[in-house]
Amino acid sequence: MFILFIVIAVVSFIVQQSLQSKFKKYSKIPVSNGMTGRDVALQMLHDNGIYDVQVTCTQGHLTDHYNPANKTVNLSESVYSSNSVAAAAVAAHECGHAVQHARAYAPLTMRSKLVPVVTFASQWMTWLLLGGIIMFNSFPQLLLAGIILFAMTTLFSFITLPVEINASKRALVWLSSAGITNSYNHAQAEDALRSAAYTYVVAALGSLATLIYYVMIFMGRRD
Repeated sequence: MFILFIVIAVVSFIVQQSLQSKFKKYSKIPVSNGMTGRDVALQMLHDNGIYDVQVTCTQGHLTDHYNPANKTVNLSESVYSSNSVAAAAVAAHECGHAVQHARAYAPLTMRSKLVPVVTFASQWMTWLLLGGIIMFNSFPQLLLAGIILFAMTTLFSFITLPVEINASKRALVWLSSAGITNSYNHAQAEDALRSAAYTYVVAALGSLATLIYYVMIFMGRRD
């Protein structure tokens, strides 16, 4: 298991570095019509009949996200005002989530319902797991409770995968049909979003491996 954790950690580092490298590379390539990330986001929303979602600028690098609670597409500074292929791809991807929300896409709905549970689990599972390992002989139920909470975060990670992949597919189809990307740069937008998707895959696998590790501890000590 320790070898597996090391492998996942190394792969995660490589994927993150690849994402950063590709975003930096594609951030230097402008789209032909000069549209900024904000422009792309607004047009994609409007082309999908969505007018009640705001597009805002948020601080940080690659902090872009869609917030279904207040219906905002939040673009990082390097995306909001940039007219690059990378900015267009990221902006369209986040709007893909807004389209999912408007269309009641099932995995997104399920993920949204799990947010309060995952928030609670994230606050307590570390303490329960640690306390459960220390007090296993006298109170094994504590470790079991921690495992259950950790399982919820793992489930959340795997539900996130189809949500992210589908948002990218929606983004790429729209970017091409709207003429934002063309035969020269569409592959670059696709490559950028694929690299971003890999980070979610690695995170989900890492969470699953950790869950299996705790289950093995629980089952081993019971035996």
